[in-house]
Amino acid sequence: MTSLITAQSPSVQNPNSRQHDRHKYPLSIAPMMDRTDRHYRYFMRQITKRSLLYTEMVTSAAIKHGDRDYLLGFSAQENPLALQVGGDNPQDLAECARIAEAMGYVEINLNVGCPSDRVQSGHFGACLMKNPALVAECVAAMAAAAQIPVSVKHRIGVDDLDSYADMRNFVKTVAEAGCQRFSVHARKAWLQGLSPKDNREIPPLRYGDVHQLKREFPHLLIEINGGFTSLEQAQEQLQFVDAVMIGRAAYDHPYLFAHSDRQFYGEETPISSRVEVAEAMLEYIELWTAKGLKLNKITRHMLQLFHGQAGSRIWKRILTDKSCIAGAGVEVLQEAIAMVKDLEPSSKSQIPSNS
Repeated sequence: MTSLITAQSPSVQNPNSRQHDRHKYPLSIAPMMDRTDRHYRYFMRQITKRSLLYTEMVTSAAIKHGDRDYLLGFSAQENPLALQVGGDNPQDLAECARIAEAMGYVEINLNVGCPSDRVQSGHFGACLMKNPALVAECVAAMAAAAQIPVSVKHRIGVDDLDSYADMRNFVKTVAEAGCQRFSVHARKAWLQGLSPKDNREIPPLRYGDVHQLKREFPHLLIEINGGFTSLEQAQEQLQFVDAVMIGRAAYDHPYLFAHSDRQFYGEETPISSRVEVAEAMLEYIELWTAKGLKLNKITRHMLQLFHGQAGSRIWKRILTDKSCIAGAGVEVLQEAIAMVKDLEPSSKSQIPSNS
């Protein structure tokens, strides 16, 4: 039972030590604030065992001075899991890399893509694209401190530094410091005048720039991110890059990943139905609610499990209305399952709808 809630042992030999295998993680779920917490990740592991998952961004200061078990703890079943950090101090980030490795993360990722005012005030995120030398210094310190790979998630540009040549210079500089995996959000970021939400939607997508990056740096692992809503779209991108990162669609339509292990990793294990995914969460919910966690902290991530399916409305209504009641427990999820159990299509091989 306790294996559901304990982090991976620091003594476990990490198979991803130092070198990136460009074919190991062709598909990942993006780090998303207030979304990719440990409960969402455990839920997604009932749908995809192989896709690379990321934590929410955690600042280096929080890692150094905060409650590490609360901020960084994870269930062993969540791996492969990368820790995304935010910061600009090489020494602090080096310490974060050592901590991440000891806790069993397979990768540490530096956030150079978030454009929010709060992140800018801390001098990290997308504003660091204006200082590739500092990012390189941070990456070098992290790479020297731990054996797990160091990756960077960034934009194609920021403000007026948005030409392909600007991005190319950034990647070249950071790669020479020891970064091998670049997750590139194919939109530029405006640091003033656009909200983080607008920065995910308004600047146009420039997939061609990311494809060009891969052609010029074939030895690097280039992952593309931005606007993808289906596995078919992701599969098409693998003609041009090494990997695809899906963000909001992975949260708004989690069962989208039901076929991902077969399609991208060659797995032949049976695909769990939506009901089976929900049932797999029952023991986890029992454990966490017994520890005092409010039920809606887990079920909020499960609301879209039946997205586009018969029963979706009643599923969401039960979880929304009853999970917030004091003392609510596993019986709420059991009730919701009972209401939709006979409505799901019988064929587990049915390709999930993107509607």
